[in-house]
Amino acid sequence: MLELTPTELERYRRQMMLPGFGEEAQRRLKSVTALVTGVGGLGGTAALYLAVAGVGRLILVRGGELRLDDMNRQILMSDDWVGKPRVSKAKETLQAINPDIQIETVYEYITPQNVDSLVQSADIALDCAHNFTERNLLNEACVRWRKPMVEAAMDGMEAYLTTIVPGQTPCLSCLFPEKPEWDKRAFAVLGAVSGTLACLTALEAVKLITGFGTPLLSQLLTMDLGRLEFAKRRSYRDPGCPVCGNAAPWRHFNGKSHSHEEVDTSAAKTGEEIMREKTVKEFASTLSATYASQRRQQQPKHLNPTARKLASVQSSGERKSKR
Repeated sequence: MLELTPTELERYRRQMMLPGFGEEAQRRLKSVTALVTGVGGLGGTAALYLAVAGVGRLILVRGGELRLDDMNRQILMSDDWVGKPRVSKAKETLQAINPDIQIETVYEYITPQNVDSLVQSADIALDCAHNFTERNLLNEACVRWRKPMVEAAMDGMEAYLTTIVPGQTPCLSCLFPEKPEWDKRAFAVLGAVSGTLACLTALEAVKLITGFGTPLLSQLLTMDLGRLEFAKRRSYRDPGCPVCGNAAPWRHFNGKSHSHEEVDTSAAKTGEEIMREKTVKEFASTLSATYASQRRQQQPKHLNPTARKLASVQSSGERKSKR
């Protein structure tokens, strides 16, 4: 892992004071590359909190220009940037806030042509894309390359959050097997709602990277922020899932056979124990192989009504934007 400079030791001093966090967790953050898709009110705010936490390298991915009706939730942008590429301004703002980190921008949407190279370049992905097509592509690539992904989406005053670790948890396709029709209308959003979800998304990524705290593995957190009601429900991998199931193509990816059933959970370890034993370079593969609290039962998935409704969350972000 990378060592911390005197400036970084002072910059992150207050979070390193957290019991169980310390310099080691901070070095893990510095040594990691995080991919953030959809640099909007959700992804942009999540990127901000990854930056101030000290994640060493960020890759920000988003095509399209900033629009005036984005400004009710775009805390990285200024009004004079309307009509310009949002990723450029996001990098400028984040770099000014924390000059000690590296930031790369990709002025593109997630496509079949670029998704594999993007995922391979990162240790962890944050899925904050504005449509279901990009989310599915990212999910498939993360499963293919065995990279963990924090999945977050919102619709109006409701939101959901989960963490996907290939080989250990359900993937996005397990949770939402039916692809909703596109909602071509602009979706309703309050900036404080996307900001709340973004903070939790960044926190989930920090927990996964450092082994500090307990991430949402095989759990779906649903939120009704209008009532401030939160619920965590168990989620299950679908053995028939075309992306991560028993017959999924990734199980023989690169000529190697992988099996969920082969994972040994008899000596399951905490994230902290894993990360203390392994370098960050081995981060993603280690999580995929051993990061489990208990063996998941192969049961049919049953999402609660709020989660079902949120299947449309990812489509509600689709706009008639210029590409």
